[in-house]
Amino acid sequence: MRSIVLPISGVFLFFACGGNPPAASPDSVSGEESGKTARASENQQSADQAKDSAAEGKPAKGNEFQLQNSSTAGGAHGVKESKIRPTATEAAMKFFVIDKAKGPIQGVVISLTSPTGETYYTGESDELGYAEVLVPNGQSYELVYLSLGRKKISAKVPVSDEPNQNIQLTLRYKPREPRPRKARQGSSIPVTTGGAPVTAAPGFILQGVTFDSAKATIRPESYQRLDSVLEYMSHKLSARIQISGYTDNIGDPAKNQKLSEARAEACRKYLMEHGIAGDRIEAVGFGEADPIASNETVEGRQENRRIEAKEL
Repeated sequence: MRSIVLPISGVFLFFACGGNPPAASPDSVSGEESGKTARASENQQSADQAKDSAAEGKPAKGNEFQLQNSSTAGGAHGVKESKIRPTATEAAMKFFVIDKAKGPIQGVVISLTSPTGETYYTGESDELGYAEVLVPNGQSYELVYLSLGRKKISAKVPVSDEPNQNIQLTLRYKPREPRPRKARQGSSIPVTTGGAPVTAAPGFILQGVTFDSAKATIRPESYQRLDSVLEYMSHKLSARIQISGYTDNIGDPAKNQKLSEARAEACRKYLMEHGIAGDRIEAVGFGEADPIASNETVEGRQENRRIEAKEL
């Protein structure tokens, strides 16, 4: 994981791995009161200015952000007034998440982890791309987007040991899409836990999720990877996901289909046992359909035996 030291007031480009939320149009923001609408308009203008500055600037070679001075961090907020206030011991971190082409991004959760391992989470970014969180002063935080995919890139945000700090950052966001694949023809039709037929669609492979041979028993070494999905679901409360199970083509296709369904369901149950509502998770079995490698080799068959996740 690469780390980039980030000034406390700035704009930087950050490539996320999955969990790509839809962009909200600036025109879609409205308020019931004229004062609320005016405040949203002011913040939209601030976010647009930050977006334009980030789009025009050229980051230094080797970096993925560009500094953009901000003198309005104290009054920064989203569609609604800010719910946090800095204190003598905590800084108010305020983020605007922006897609260069589409504008503000709604539904992004940002985590900040201290050197001692404590992690602090924003709520989901609103229609203006705004999210916020309080963090203790005097530490440097590793910042990442929560994602179903791997967290391959992060930035470090230093927070000085000073009282009553408001820190505003504009994050330029570009999601990474799973690679498209074609399902193998002639496969049995997979079903969800509710019994409805579905079609194969690319998701993020949950590398490291393994099972006992020919069973749906999750091996303990899989828990760390499943816990990253649990973290995502625990903090992005609007998210619903599909977990998909796949097998190689060795053995009876009907048994492989049932095994893939059982393994996907085992992952669903793991998340439910750790507090995620069952109606937020679909478990699907695709059997030996949609191979991503050759079934003619041991290595290829191992790749095809996999669990994938995608946001619905």
